[in-house]
Amino acid sequence: MGKVVVGAAVVCTAAVCAAAVLLMRRRMKNSGEWAKATAILKEFEEKCATPAGKLRQVADAMTVEMHAGLASEGGSKLKMLISYVDNLPTGDEQGLFYALDLGGTNFRVMRVQLGGKEKRIVKHEVKEVSIPQNVMAGSSSDVLFDFIATALAKFVATEGDDFHLPPGRQRELGFTFSFPVKQMSIASGTLIKWTKGFSIEDVVGQDVVGELTKAMERAGLDVRVAALVNDTVGTLAGGRYNNPDVIAAVILGTGTNAAYVEQAHVIPKWHGLLPKSGEMVINMEWGNFRSSHLPVTEYDQNLDVESLNPGEQIYEKMISGMYLGEILRRVLCRMAEETSLFGDYVPPKLKIPFILRTPDMAAMHHDKSYDLKVVGNKLKDILEVPNSTLKMRKIVVELCDIITSRGARLSAAGIVGILKKLGRDTLKDGLKQRSVIAVDGALFEHYTKFRNCLEGAMKELLGDAAESIVIELSNDGSGVGAALLAASHSQYLGLEES
Repeated sequence: MGKVVVGAAVVCTAAVCAAAVLLMRRRMKNSGEWAKATAILKEFEEKCATPAGKLRQVADAMTVEMHAGLASEGGSKLKMLISYVDNLPTGDEQGLFYALDLGGTNFRVMRVQLGGKEKRIVKHEVKEVSIPQNVMAGSSSDVLFDFIATALAKFVATEGDDFHLPPGRQRELGFTFSFPVKQMSIASGTLIKWTKGFSIEDVVGQDVVGELTKAMERAGLDVRVAALVNDTVGTLAGGRYNNPDVIAAVILGTGTNAAYVEQAHVIPKWHGLLPKSGEMVINMEWGNFRSSHLPVTEYDQNLDVESLNPGEQIYEKMISGMYLGEILRRVLCRMAEETSLFGDYVPPKLKIPFILRTPDMAAMHHDKSYDLKVVGNKLKDILEVPNSTLKMRKIVVELCDIITSRGARLSAAGIVGILKKLGRDTLKDGLKQRSVIAVDGALFEHYTKFRNCLEGAMKELLGDAAESIVIELSNDGSGVGAALLAASHSQYLGLEES
């Protein structure tokens, strides 16, 4: 009996020892995996670093590229497009003006009643219309523009008594067309190529204002297109209308761009007569900026190679809402593959490009709960990771912080580059020259940590001069801004309001 008891005890002890060894090995493995994950995190953080010195180099490079782009066509990765907008709204504008905003699968029509300095925007109405797939990829330009003109005609027909068009006057419209266009004048421009799911071949190379005008005539609509603009120029117009100190506009949303007011006589590639205002709005197309000073990582390089436009829009791919969540996904995917971040498997959903959207990233980054519950829920709902540890969630938040900080600080460097070009980045003889940057876009408006980081970097780079620089949210440049530009380029300017 004693031998049986002793034997059982030995077996028990051996089992306990084996379990302990197994547990120890698992802990050692886990410890090694976390060390690897931490190493990837630290390496990524180092490669994304944007110290003030590097940001100043980026700002200087932006200024240099701006000069090159203004000197000649194709002289820089920055297109520095002449917008032909030489009269920004002053607030004195009066009358009824329309706007048409075409930039995606929906388009908007809008009317605005302007009441001059005292009454400002008296009333405005908007209608959104969805574009059917067969119209977006139709066989002829007539199909698309007739569809738009018909919707516009119906909208004009609902004009109420609150809107007043002086007798004998033609309605005027600002046309926001958010596709690549070679602008020929304030109210004409030829389509370079379609994007965003549109593919109507016979419009390419045609004047889009001419196509719209012919369609409006076919619809029995007497409306003059007074201005063809993109959304960034519209944001600048809306910003200037509300604040005379606005000198530039930046879009920080799904995509990114900037426009600013330049002195016409310092644009070497401008060969026309100098405008009476002496000014010209330049559409920078700054998403295409690139420089050896940009902190590009392997994740950025792979994203670019696999994108629809490799080698293009490098700056945009590092700072805009379209891409921030995708960069996060790529880093998490490497961690999952190399360190068992999510256990002994890589979540299949994590392999799907763009499954992590920037709004989801913002929600995780803003999570203030003690157990990072929002992060856990997002990992569960989007990536189908049922049980995430607090350690895992903290890594996700750290990655959000690294990616957002880099994007926001690089955005700030771009803005400082514009200020340098205009000579507004320093105090002149102690004088404060107030400069306002109008910013639109969901990334800036809703991603609080992004916005705070951008504003902090501006102060860091500008020092004392930062007191005279204001970053101001400016909504709906593509709508109200286009109507305001129709007003400031009206054929009736200078005539007394009857």
